[in-house]
Amino acid sequence: MAEQENCTHDCSSCKQNCESRDMHEKLHEGSSVKKVIGIVSGKGGVGKSLVTSMLASKIQKHGFRTAILDADITGPSIPTAFGLSEEKAVGGSMSDKDGKQIEYIKPVISNSGVQLMSMNFLLEHETDPVIWRGPVIAGAVKQFWTDVVWDNVDFMFVDCPPGTGDVPLTVFQSIPVDGIIVVASPQQLVRVIVEKAVNMANAMKIPVIGLVENMSYVKCPDCGREIKVFGESNIDGIAKDFGLKVLARIPIEEKVSVTVDNGEVENLDVEYLDDAASTVESLIRKI
Repeated sequence: MAEQENCTHDCSSCKQNCESRDMHEKLHEGSSVKKVIGIVSGKGGVGKSLVTSMLASKIQKHGFRTAILDADITGPSIPTAFGLSEEKAVGGSMSDKDGKQIEYIKPVISNSGVQLMSMNFLLEHETDPVIWRGPVIAGAVKQFWTDVVWDNVDFMFVDCPPGTGDVPLTVFQSIPVDGIIVVASPQQLVRVIVEKAVNMANAMKIPVIGLVENMSYVKCPDCGREIKVFGESNIDGIAKDFGLKVLARIPIEEKVSVTVDNGEVENLDVEYLDDAASTVESLIRKI
């Protein structure tokens, strides 16, 4: 529908469904976020949180300011990867431009300066279950965007739970996502799962930046040969069919697992994510 006559451009008070209507939630007044990247997959256990934490850490080291919004409310793992499981988010109030007091939550800051917000930062104990229904979980994700003061962030990564349900839909509709990265594993059945994630992004008119294949291979410690534990990869065929780029192939490595389990993801220096980082960074460099 064409833009209505006498439009005030105040979508919050307008019931018209025009093409220019912006349904995104308003970022907190004290926040600044330039680019938002969603990390998604059609199924669980493929390594979204690993990719999210490693990419944010690598790009932070390149001189950009990064943040992670952990949208996996019922199964957060970002605090553990950064060794911050015992940390708690702190709230407060501040004056807006009109002198009105507004509430806010401060993100937890990692050792290298990555800004983090996760449900575990709000729980008394990290093992406390979050027994909420979908709408309440979706509301928490919105609050991580609207109530947290994100300090001059260049790239925010949103670690989404698996699938194409309530929370990914909330992220796509409520937060101005500039693009998504789809994480997959090599199995043949993953093709259908990847297609679901890509098709959802296309339906929501959100660009797909590219694909990352995790658990791609194991390198033999003796001869260096790449062993395809899950068989031959299908990622190139999927990428070709959708006109997408394969951003990275992440091997199964003991040092990665041990480092992340120890909460030291920021200490990892792996080159197989270099292309993915460069592609993300180009979203700002093109401006």
